[in-house]
Amino acid sequence: MKISFLGAAGEVTGSKHLIQTENYNLLLDCGLHQGRRQEANALNANMPFPSKSVNAVILSHGHLDHCGMLPVLVKQGFRGDIFATTATADIAHYIMADSARIQEQDARYFNNNLPDDGKPIDPLYTEEDALAVQSYFKPTPYFRLKPHWTQVNPKIRFKFLDAGHILGSALTVVEITEGGVTKRIGYTGDIGKPGNPLLHDPEPFREPLDALIMESTYGNRDHRSLDVAEKVLVETIKEAAAKKSKVIIPAFALGRTQQLIYSLHRLTDEGHIPRMPIYVDSPLGLNITEVFQRHPEDLNASAWQGFTKDHENPFLFRNLDYVESVDESRALNDLPGPFMVIASSGMCEGGRVLHHLMHHISDPNAVIMITGYQGKHTLGRKIQDGVSPVKIFGRPYKVRAKVITLDEFSAHADKTALMTYLSHIPTPKQIFLVHGETDQSEALQSELQKKYPGAAVHVPMLGDNFDV
Repeated sequence: MKISFLGAAGEVTGSKHLIQTENYNLLLDCGLHQGRRQEANALNANMPFPSKSVNAVILSHGHLDHCGMLPVLVKQGFRGDIFATTATADIAHYIMADSARIQEQDARYFNNNLPDDGKPIDPLYTEEDALAVQSYFKPTPYFRLKPHWTQVNPKIRFKFLDAGHILGSALTVVEITEGGVTKRIGYTGDIGKPGNPLLHDPEPFREPLDALIMESTYGNRDHRSLDVAEKVLVETIKEAAAKKSKVIIPAFALGRTQQLIYSLHRLTDEGHIPRMPIYVDSPLGLNITEVFQRHPEDLNASAWQGFTKDHENPFLFRNLDYVESVDESRALNDLPGPFMVIASSGMCEGGRVLHHLMHHISDPNAVIMITGYQGKHTLGRKIQDGVSPVKIFGRPYKVRAKVITLDEFSAHADKTALMTYLSHIPTPKQIFLVHGETDQSEALQSELQKKYPGAAVHVPMLGDNFDV
């Protein structure tokens, strides 16, 4: 069999890994590329394979860079099953529909405010395209909840383990028999950090693996503890309250928003921060939070501790408002501070956060708080790296706001967590490091080659393929 790396290879976004057997093509994830608009559009415009040739998809989780191209796959002729955990199937429905709406809205706004030398843009897919994907989902429980392998065809089966990255995220073990020989491929998708107060710790692979496809987002970087990040968060909010500042937090509607709400709720109740108004300016954020509440079996029981005595929901509290309408969102721009806005997208590549940045990025009294990984060439990365001016909707804006980075809120395992995870599983024969910029992947490759000299450790680039 052969594995082809067709996304998130030498980069972080656009996860697509194709397992080709004698008579069956199995796709691991089908994610959207993000970054430089022109390059991302070119990569997203067409699949790197005929969509009709894919027999089934296994989806690791519902982040856009893992599921965001499923509407294009279906639109171009895919008619197989999409296997995902129950929570991921629920989440992906909202993520893809929201992505389509954002693409349509941003295209309209961009085209209506086109610079003299600009070219009109079209959305990659519509909301109707996104909704058409739902009928292909085949919700599949974690192995710990229903200890049976899922049969894809007579020669291929798989099981889901909890990845601890976001709600519903899964590590996958795929078992394939060809010519009387059975081989196992492990895929981490995105693997979470142990000790997340909301989620279960990542489950280890138990079976020996012929190949492991593993993320390497923070392959050469360790985070400070969440306690340290919360101290910075407390100091920032106290200062913002004193200066009547507006705090803009670009955050993924899935995972990061719920983690922030959870921490802000607890810190407020414990009296560490004042009851500053907090607005979640994302209908998607509200939808995803409701999905969290529908899947308590996927949450760490400790998530509810400390709130039960007051019969409170961790994701709802007195000074928190969810903003749904566009008019309510626009009204925030004229509202006096202090207050905080949590809005998607997390890498500032679309959505309502762009409008908040457009209005406040040049205000020296405003604060922009980066709370997760920013892909290369994204607007969020440029702001994080101190680039000024930056372009928003094609127009330049000087960055005068205070910029703070808190990577500790990231849902990705750091270098130490990745190495620790590998130390608890049987050493794979081959390890493929994906979902990481080259410097991060190659640094982790070097560490793994020293620790596991019997394993072949690869850093595939886009389009590379390997025999297993």
